[in-house]
Amino acid sequence: MQTTQRRKLRPEDARRSNLALVLQELNDSPLASRADLARATGLTKVTISDLVGELLDDGLVVESGTSEVGRPGKPSTLLDLNPSGRDILAMDLSARDRLRGAVLDLHGTPILTRVTPLDGATGEAALTAARGLAAELAAAATHPILGLGVGTPGTVDRHGTVLSAPNLQWANLPLRELLHGDLDLPVRVENDANVAVLAERRFAGAPDDLVRVHLSRGVGAGLLVGGVLVHGAASDAGEIGHVAIGSDGALCGCGKTGCLETWASVPALRARLQAAPDSAAVDAALAAAGHRLGLALAPVVGMLGLQHIVVGGPPEITTAALLDAARDCIVARTRSEFRPRLELTPSALGEDAVLLGAAALVLLNELGVA
Repeated sequence: MQTTQRRKLRPEDARRSNLALVLQELNDSPLASRADLARATGLTKVTISDLVGELLDDGLVVESGTSEVGRPGKPSTLLDLNPSGRDILAMDLSARDRLRGAVLDLHGTPILTRVTPLDGATGEAALTAARGLAAELAAAATHPILGLGVGTPGTVDRHGTVLSAPNLQWANLPLRELLHGDLDLPVRVENDANVAVLAERRFAGAPDDLVRVHLSRGVGAGLLVGGVLVHGAASDAGEIGHVAIGSDGALCGCGKTGCLETWASVPALRARLQAAPDSAAVDAALAAAGHRLGLALAPVVGMLGLQHIVVGGPPEITTAALLDAARDCIVARTRSEFRPRLELTPSALGEDAVLLGAAALVLLNELGVA
């Protein structure tokens, strides 16, 4: 008979889990006492005291005043996540003409940002620019660094290898390994649309079931189901840019005709908008792109019963003309008496969505804070 061996939970694993539990509670409910933490987490007061002591020593938590609520005559010391306890490095490689980087605190507040022009660089030249930006961010940090998060176009596997990023001309690029070797820091690399959907959940209060479309040099989507990021069997979930939407579009760089990217990517749309003779033609071009986006998303909405879609991209692209056309198309193709009203909205995070999501990725993996 074949048996399956389960990995035993080591004491250090349990402690790491408990530390994450305390940090998560302080992230969600700041200014809590030790007694509050014990009640909220279900851990004993002795365990909480021990864990809080370790977090105070590490600088991740600070004591912040007292509360009169508690036993008479004995105010409770309040605890809070220390935003300056660590710096987080984040990079956004999704734009066509530049790379963006930031140093953020533990609340996700940018301390500084850096921009590296690409000037059309791809392949090895783009990689050199990304490695240089990472080194610049690490040198600019003023507190211990928790890690580096990277949002990149293309398909990224669980090891942080960029399997394919056609627009950057990267294939089987071990980006995480290279950056870790350069900086000797924890590094997390994820698809740009995937980190953007994490940012919507953490920083914009989005629901646990969400599609977040990312319009940049390509078109991608991040998908949360039950608050969990969906990667797919081949790490390519959400790669909707090369889904062919009809056969009447332009020839795509991937070799197919009519890919969504040829309709709704930022470079393709900007070229159409610049050629438009008037505002009516601009709206018509955006509506056409929105309709094609709706065609790509309708099967996903219908299959998963999704109610919330967020679209991120430049403000001149994510206009009412594009969003309304996408919504109308999806509703028309998925209409049912049982289906709730579809909410399709522009992202409130602007151009920082990928940077914030890259920071959220580091917080999740290094501290367990979701």
